[in-house]
Amino acid sequence: MSLEQAKQVAAYRAVDEYVQNNSIFGVGSGSTVVYAVQRLAERIELEKLNVICIPTSFQAKQLIIKHKLILGELETNPEIDVTIDGADEVDSNLTLIKGGGGCLLQEKIVASCSKKLIVIADYTKDSKKLGDRYKKGIPIEVIPMAYVPIKNKIISMFGGEIKLRSAVAKAGPVVTDNGNFILDWIFPYQDLDWEKVNNAIKMIPGVVETGLFVKMCSKAYFGQPDGTVVESP
Repeated sequence: MSLEQAKQVAAYRAVDEYVQNNSIFGVGSGSTVVYAVQRLAERIELEKLNVICIPTSFQAKQLIIKHKLILGELETNPEIDVTIDGADEVDSNLTLIKGGGGCLLQEKIVASCSKKLIVIADYTKDSKKLGDRYKKGIPIEVIPMAYVPIKNKIISMFGGEIKLRSAVAKAGPVVTDNGNFILDWIFPYQDLDWEKVNNAIKMIPGVVETGLFVKMCSKAYFGQPDGTVVESP
């Protein structure tokens, strides 16, 4: 079974178990969420569900529009029933690294407005400790003018290595949906208190948000190579 099929089984299971009629649904970002929106569109068509979708990125908004779903926003729907989103890595405490696709800020805002955050991923994202499998580090969204001092402050506090994320089809750095830069922090130790680390980094002026999601995820579904889905917890 391919990785894409593993993503699909996890996404379908989560949408089938968590999306109900007359609900507000947070649509995450990334490759696995494509399957969740596909399944949601099928269920809305079949069961005539009324679901308002709140996007976490430009990509998520385009998915909602493509499938002709009802597009909402936080101004009119500040309380979300459930958000289904992917992750770059999930540890045994359901602490997440997110932001590999650069959408961490809006993803965290939408997750914070949700009664439940459900993560969907393939088996390669399931780790005991952060950094076991995902080697690109923790994304940190920053105000462009401050990226150098922020980088220096994080390294002096915790060590490790930090890279300014470069764009692929554009010269220079990645610019987020919010006009900011992203620093990727390759952390030196795996046994850090992620809540303290997150709070300390957030206190640095110019840091907008981190890709650490601590105590936010209610459940994770991991699609397996044999087509089954493992749930955590």
